Amino acid sequence: MNLEKGDKKLLNSWAFYDWANSVYSLVISTAIFPIYYESVTQTESGLVNFFGTQFNNTTLYTYSLSISFLIVALISPLLSGIADYVGNKKSYLKGFCYLGSISVMMLYFFNSLDTLWVGLLFSILASIGFWGSLVFYNAYLPEIAYKDQQDKVSAKGFIYGYLGSVLLLIFNLSMVMKPEWYGITSSTLAPRISFLLVGLWWIGFAQVTFKNLPEGNYNAKRNDKNLVFKGYRELRKVVNELYDQPVLLNFLASFFLYSIGVQTVILVATIYGKTEIGLSTSSLILTIIMIQIVGIAGAYLFSRLSGKIGNVSTLKITILIWCATCYGAYLLQPEDPFVTYKFFGLGFFIGLVLGAIQTLSRSTYSKLLPETKDNTTYFSFFDVTEKLAIVWGTFVFGLVLAITESMRVSILLITLFFFVSLIVLSFIKRKDLS
Repeated sequence: MNLEKGDKKLLNSWAFYDWANSVYSLVISTAIFPIYYESVTQTESGLVNFFGTQFNNTTLYTYSLSISFLIVALISPLLSGIADYVGNKKSYLKGFCYLGSISVMMLYFFNSLDTLWVGLLFSILASIGFWGSLVFYNAYLPEIAYKDQQDKVSAKGFIYGYLGSVLLLIFNLSMVMKPEWYGITSSTLAPRISFLLVGLWWIGFAQVTFKNLPEGNYNAKRNDKNLVFKGYRELRKVVNELYDQPVLLNFLASFFLYSIGVQTVILVATIYGKTEIGLSTSSLILTIIMIQIVGIAGAYLFSRLSGKIGNVSTLKITILIWCATCYGAYLLQPEDPFVTYKFFGLGFFIGLVLGAIQTLSRSTYSKLLPETKDNTTYFSFFDVTEKLAIVWGTFVFGLVLAITESMRVSILLITLFFFVSLIVLSFIKRKDLS
């Protein structure tokens, strides 16, 4: 049975995919895997050999992230255009979900420098699966929810994601920090089991979403011989349409700039805290959990605030907080006796605006879209913009690290990106979203 647009059960089913997939972004992208990667690849020189070339281990990791996001950026316009054309975006959502979840489970076999290729290959494929699925997931929003519902249901998705990911993270951390409780003796086994659990959680709970989501708009015959090229033609069509939508272009420019900062911070925060600041693993884990818990309240509070002062003004506030937080991280010194508490404080403010800036970005873009049936193609621009921002952010972060052997300059550059995005966003007025 197809549920009507705006139906509560349909909206909840859509939002529940955040519950399913957010364990990847927390456990794999942010918490356990980056720390595990650092511990497995740590050498006296800080260099690892990968196919005959010496890399700084962290630089190699950021480069692998850049590759994964570049691949997603290249293929998502094609796939989303096809999905709009034949009206089967749910099939693509499923395909990327299964690719990501199975790849996460394959990380179980990454247990030493000898299997470094396993860790890098399947972390790249998992990233492609996660972000590729979001292209189609986000594109459902204007199809299933009316404009006055979109802020609320978007925030609900992030809140579901925070709750689900924290629950699984706490259990996984109990294994990692107290392996003897589970009879685990190997130093690498507990994190590797956590990777298996993430994959099973993701693929299992996603079935709730798949059960109730419609296939998508049906726009054409499936036997068209030019189907493969249809996505590119649709992409070019939207590019031409964007020239007549200066407000949408302005938002995308600002979104690109602050996404460089947001996504890069999410991906390298734990590595920065461990390597540059010298924080203990337990301190980093506690900070991550706090960020997720505060993020629940932040997504809700800023969603309410946007209803009173508008999306643009609310986004400006979140960007200002990001600026101050990144600059504060740049100023942290490992010899400071209060550095751990200061890192906790910065983590609190990151949590406050992390979910807020993401949910507001998604709903603001949705509100700015013209009336169209090609929602997936338009949302591919949103996702491609974000992916290219991550490619640029992670590549620059790794390159600056390789040149300076310090992450501090990279963090300072991130602060600058936030500041410039604030200036660009200031050209959009509240009336532009009405």
